[in-house]
Amino acid sequence: MEQTKKDIFISTMNGKFPSNKILIVDKELDRVDDSKFVLLQSLNYKDPILILVLSIVVGSLGVDRFLLGQTGLGILKLLTCGGFGIWWIVDLFLVMDMAKEQNFNTFYENVNRF
Repeated sequence: MEQTKKDIFISTMNGKFPSNKILIVDKELDRVDDSKFVLLQSLNYKDPILILVLSIVVGSLGVDRFLLGQTGLGILKLLTCGGFGIWWIVDLFLVMDMAKEQNFNTFYENVNRF
């Protein structure tokens, strides 16, 4: 894959992956040909900032956990009103990192399919 495509992908997705795993993304993109690259761009990556905002607004209802695909924890958080407020506060600090890690895992699983 040509370097400019890699650079554009990394710069547009920079906020959606953990900063310590950007080099892994770069190395994995070297192995992908151009036809598979389009598939990697079209994957459903979560927006960490949007999830943080939703966590602030309706996080006590478990919406953030539902968006991250953690249905069981979302239901538990909903039933306990955000873990009586404690779980909600803790998630405010963790939800962006969880979204970025999930994005990286989605990328890594799909890049290894090719």
